[in-house]
Amino acid sequence: MKISIIIPVFNEAKTVKEIINKIEDLDLEKEIIAVDDGSSDGSSEILTQLMDRGRIKFIKHQKNLGKGAAIKSGLKQASGDIVIIQDADLETEPGDYHNLIRPIINKETRAVFGYRTANKPASIYWWGGKLVSLTTELLYGGDIKDVNNGYKVMTRDLWNSLELKSDHFQICEEITAKLLKRKEKIIQVPTQYFPRTKKEGKKLGFKDGIVSIFTLIKYRFFN
Repeated sequence: MKISIIIPVFNEAKTVKEIINKIEDLDLEKEIIAVDDGSSDGSSEILTQLMDRGRIKFIKHQKNLGKGAAIKSGLKQASGDIVIIQDADLETEPGDYHNLIRPIINKETRAVFGYRTANKPASIYWWGGKLVSLTTELLYGGDIKDVNNGYKVMTRDLWNSLELKSDHFQICEEITAKLLKRKEKIIQVPTQYFPRTKKEGKKLGFKDGIVSIFTLIKYRFFN
C-alpha cells in the first residue's frame, strides 16, 4: 500500500528537514506532503528547496490558518491508500510507522491512533492531554488513551468521509468525536514521545485545552 504523510509546518525550520530525512529513510512506498502554514522563520524556503529536488509535494499558505487547515489542504493532494499525520517537530518518531500501519494493512481496522509513551517526566501538557482523553471517555464512551497524539492514521477514503471543519488544533477532537459517534473501530498503538517545552517551541497552551474540551462537547450533541 502507498502511504501519504502529511506534515503541517509552522515555524519549524530547526527540525523540519530532519523529520523529512527520517521519513525518507523508511522502507515504504510513500509520498511526503508538507504544508507550510504561513511560517516566517525560513521553513518555507527549506521546503521549497526540497520540492525543487523532487523530494516532497509542497503546499504553501500565505498566512497562518491553523494545523487543521494544513491537514485539510494536505488531504486534497494525498494519493496514498493510507494517510498519516506527522508533526514537523521531533516529538514523535517516524520509526513507529510500521507498527501504526500494520493493523490497516492486515484489514483489522481502518483507523489507528498512536498513544504517547513519555521518555521524559510527564509535563503539564501530558496531564492536559489526559484530561482531554478523560472528557472523551465520559462523553462518548470510547477509551481513547491520547486524543491529541499527532499520529492519526486512516485509510484515505475514511479521512475524506469525515468532512473535517476545524482549522486549528481541535481537529484532533473533531476526528475522534466523529469516529466514535460512527462506532468506527480504532486500534491504539504505543508510540515514542520526546516532549518539548514552550521555550523549545511547544505551541499548545491552556487556551487550546479549553477549546479541545468545548469541541468534544459540541460534536457530542451537534454534527
